[in-house]
Amino acid sequence: MDTGILILRLLVGLLVAGHGVQKVSSHLGGKGLEGGAEEFRADGFRGGVLTALAAGGGQIGSGLLLAAGFLTPLAATGVIGVMTVALTVKRHNGLWVQNDGYEYPLVLVGTAAALAAIGPGAWSLDAVLGLTPYPLWWAALALAAGLGSGLLTRLVLHRQAPAARTDALGGR
Repeated sequence: MDTGILILRLLVGLLVAGHGVQKVSSHLGGKGLEGGAEEFRADGFRGGVLTALAAGGGQIGSGLLLAAGFLTPLAATGVIGVMTVALTVKRHNGLWVQNDGYEYPLVLVGTAAALAAIGPGAWSLDAVLGLTPYPLWWAALALAAGLGSGLLTRLVLHRQAPAARTDALGGR
């Protein structure tokens, strides 16, 4: 079981971290920090460069923590948060990834929550440092805090669509 948890942590953690690297640099196929900022602006977010730095930094940090199995509930919270934002961006496209839907962010949210629930396994920094096992309520807290922070980020940073203009008679 520990081998499977290690594989899952490495796969998900390194993919999330790599996605963050793409947001802030030209490595791993990224378009540089300005490209990351433009992606957020195109998705309707305020902040440009700061938003890209915060999102990229959050993805890199939480992904690397998850891959290492260090502070696993905190790492899971970060992954859940950033992927919740991604899920809300893609929500209007439906579920399936071939239509640019939210399938992939949803899988990452579920995987991070599951890792918070089952723990990082024996081959983790948490185990080496004696931090495990985490009580199950940590998983619920990670899920709630991750979802809440992602939804709050969306609420605070996403611009509202411009309201339709009406003329003096109430028509459009």
